[in-house]
Amino acid sequence: MNLGIYIQVPFCQTKCTYCNFHTGVFAKSLYRPYVDAVCREIAESRALREIRVDTVYLGGGTPSLLEPGDLALILNAARGNFLCAWDEVTLEADPETITEEKARAWRGSGIDRISLGVQSFADEELRAAGRMHRRKDIYSAAEFLLAEGFRNISMDLIAGLPHQTHKSWAASVDQLIALRPQHISIYLLEVDDGSRLGKEILRGGEKYGAEEVPTDDAMAEFYESACARLPAEGYEHYEISNWGLPGFHSRHNLKYWQRQPYLGFGAGAHSFDGHRRWANVHDPAAYAAAIAQGRTTREQEEEVTLKQALEEELFLGLRQLAGIDLARIKKDYGADLSGRVAKLVADGMLERDGDWVRLNPAKLTIANEAFVEVLD
Repeated sequence: MNLGIYIQVPFCQTKCTYCNFHTGVFAKSLYRPYVDAVCREIAESRALREIRVDTVYLGGGTPSLLEPGDLALILNAARGNFLCAWDEVTLEADPETITEEKARAWRGSGIDRISLGVQSFADEELRAAGRMHRRKDIYSAAEFLLAEGFRNISMDLIAGLPHQTHKSWAASVDQLIALRPQHISIYLLEVDDGSRLGKEILRGGEKYGAEEVPTDDAMAEFYESACARLPAEGYEHYEISNWGLPGFHSRHNLKYWQRQPYLGFGAGAHSFDGHRRWANVHDPAAYAAAIAQGRTTREQEEEVTLKQALEEELFLGLRQLAGIDLARIKKDYGADLSGRVAKLVADGMLERDGDWVRLNPAKLTIANEAFVEVLD
């Protein structure tokens, strides 16, 4: 089985109001030392160099903040230490960070897929979320990328941003479809209590549009409207939050959902070899110091038990619209799920076709209820 590589770049221009990820705003002087540390971590994994790598994902944070030459250094480090036959190399990018020169350099370094953080086409919503870009930047970014030959572009929207309405949501979806990216992700807003927006909501304040966050019912309606619209435009709904034109499903992310092995490099990056999971320290300075001093960067490590593996198979499998193969689950884990599945099929939560069972497409917004029942 081929390996995927994930590179974590924890740098941002600003912190989104709803975000509580282990990313932040750092001085640009820290960028290059961090890149050097990532390259060194990759080099120290050379014991695995006989493993074939077919996908790379540069995520964050905002990896497009790095100089193209620094991104090329990371990719060259991967080429020098693994058997690389890349089918897909993805870079996460914010629209306002993209220039024609950067796009050209990215193509030259081997990046062939861009995941563009659009989130909304409404400037009021983008401002409330703390985003740096505006609607016009999305169109400029798309123009630069297409001019430089990118033909695998993913764009995302967030349902539930402050000030979002049914009208503004429909307008964002319309504009997204008009740009015709090869891949689309749609996420429901999740507000962490530790984020600026989360704290403001808890205290009943008005900053960051806290009073203008749509209701859960409205968010579900936004999502369901996209579920109805995108297939009519040729997009295949293959994972709860993801749609792709034929042949453009995210190959790297499928590794996560199908429990395939991947290695993560950088501060806070996670790895999985099929039996164990481990994660690096989250603080970029602590990560770089550990690399420089020859100490382990790992913050946590655990063996995945058979029970945990089964739960992951069920949860991740049902997130995929294709569903799960009950016969394989029984063979690999000795688990007969027929009883649990029969009840959920009768309740209309799941659909069954022979040995395959999948979420009812009409119940995706309440999928967690099915997850709880299956995992119980």
